[in-house]
Amino acid sequence: MNDFKENVEKYADLAIRTGVNLQLGQTLVIVAPIEAVTLVRVLTEKAYDAGAKHVLVEWSDDDLSLIRYRKAPDEAFTEYPSWKAKGFEELAAGGAAFLTIYAPTPGLLKDINPERIATEAKTNAIAMKNYRNYTKSDEVSWSIIAYPTEAWAQKVFPDQPIQQAIDQLWDVIFKVTRVYEDDPNQAWSEHNAKLAKIVAYLNNKQYQELSYEMNETKLSVALPKNHVWKGGASVTKQGTVFNPNLPTEEVYTMPHKDGIHGVVHSTKPLNYGGNVIDQFSLFFEQGRVVDFSAETGYETLQHLLKMDEGARHLGEVALVPYRSPISLSNLIFYNTLFDENASCHFALGQCYPTNITGGTAMNDEELAQHGGNKSHIHVDFMMGGAEMSIDAITEDGKREPLFRNGEWAIEGL
Repeated sequence: MNDFKENVEKYADLAIRTGVNLQLGQTLVIVAPIEAVTLVRVLTEKAYDAGAKHVLVEWSDDDLSLIRYRKAPDEAFTEYPSWKAKGFEELAAGGAAFLTIYAPTPGLLKDINPERIATEAKTNAIAMKNYRNYTKSDEVSWSIIAYPTEAWAQKVFPDQPIQQAIDQLWDVIFKVTRVYEDDPNQAWSEHNAKLAKIVAYLNNKQYQELSYEMNETKLSVALPKNHVWKGGASVTKQGTVFNPNLPTEEVYTMPHKDGIHGVVHSTKPLNYGGNVIDQFSLFFEQGRVVDFSAETGYETLQHLLKMDEGARHLGEVALVPYRSPISLSNLIFYNTLFDENASCHFALGQCYPTNITGGTAMNDEELAQHGGNKSHIHVDFMMGGAEMSIDAITEDGKREPLFRNGEWAIEGL
């Protein structure tokens, strides 16, 4: 028990010092499920130890959300509290850091009309747009970590008694976030340096296109001119280095929204809006999803793609070797924070303006002219595996192996 308490302390310290890299006098905003109250208390203590001015907590509760979806009138899902949206925007404008504890309940809303879920998602996205502009442009430091709620642990380890499932999920979280290392913050510094080496290689190459092949997936993805690969640590405009995701194994960039052709098939379930979408395929022509199929969650996927025009285009392409620590756990997490770092993946929807030179100074129209996608959503889905091959095409048309058998094919990386 003492070891567990020590590891929770190390995990919290990692989130504060490497995740958001809290600065002296800075305000920290924590968004968390009520089940994570013990962790939030430790995070709050670590934040004040690091010099926080304020620690503000925004609580969520899946059971309350489910009651609302079942009982509230339809118009409730077309409104968002303006005071909350303005509050987050003001905090971001004031330089606050934002830490989210992500622990969704897979299948929570399986009996809820997907149209209600889609309506609320769009309402929330529109209301929080100004705040999201701060995070997607890295104007503030932000980070996402996980917490093993009962419902999530039971989904990952369905055959285990609940406490054992929670203990096992804690163990996985500690492993993949390097908490078991003597100095997790130093371990992350070294890991970030390795990802930075790959990022530098890819940015120097400025490939024109990526060509994917694996089983049912045969897809070509154009990359815009002056695209920027990122991965591991990010840097705010004020120069604060932070890690948006703990864990992370990806390097990622912006695809050209009109330059995707072919078919991509998912390799892991997608937990979206409390519903699971699984074994789905997307068919692209000129960057747009023109057809799709799904063995599970077809209607949910349909509503996702109808969110807005940008929902049918890609906003992110991410590369992750198959033998990543999360993939080697051989677990399906039903949690994008983890599953996206076990597999190459794409994101439907909004691009990150940081993924193109000068992108953070562009408005939506200018970003679109350079190939960037605009949408109210940004939804990652996994499509990589041990058989994945990716070729990179240079500006003069030469093909270079990037991935073979799910691993980097670049010498020295």
